[in-house]
Amino acid sequence: MCTYETEMVDIEGAGKGANGWFDVTRAAVYVDHPVHAQFGHTLNIDFANPALGPSARVAVELTEEAALALVAAIQQALANAPAGMASANAPV
Repeated sequence: MCTYETEMVDIEGAGKGANGWFDVTRAAVYVDHPVHAQFGHTLNIDFANPALGPSARVAVELTEEAALALVAAIQQALANAPAGMASANAPV
């Protein structure tokens, strides 16, 4: 059963697609049937820059377990780094 619920979030970063690197400005997160992963449903994340068209998109399809492990790994990586080190306001 699909929820048809999509969480959208504005983000700042970069992604690498078929045409090279591009700025990533939005992420869409939803549970649905995967396109490629061999599972009935997955947590899907589309990292995109809508202003650049459909080719400026990187998609991932994760199992629930993989998604939760990724969340924990992100939190741990940020906790291991000095506060603010990866902030948009940090000096380059």
